[in-house]
Amino acid sequence: MTDKDLYVGLIRLHVLHHAAVEPIFGLGIIEELRRHGYELSAGTLYPLLHGLEKKGYLASHSERNGRRARRVYAITDAGRKELAAAKLKVKELFGELFEDDSTHTAPEA
Repeated sequence: MTDKDLYVGLIRLHVLHHAAVEPIFGLGIIEELRRHGYELSAGTLYPLLHGLEKKGYLASHSERNGRRARRVYAITDAGRKELAAAKLKVKELFGELFEDDSTHTAPEA
């Protein structure tokens, strides 16, 4: 990934998608995003998670795992609603981005 600013919206949607499937936690979602080519540090991810929580899209709680505590995030009803709306917008955008892709060529240099 070359430009985090360009992909940050997709990353947020990816986080919401995974939180809709099952509760997530920081390191686990960092590893999941890495599988998709996103290299995020904890210093980038946690403010993103906190922002989604502040907007009401995620809710978190602390869970004990042995001697460690970890913050676990789950999608809220508002998050599900926004994710569903975003999926429609993404589908529309991607359709436009790839519409007649084979007939459009880059201008020659």
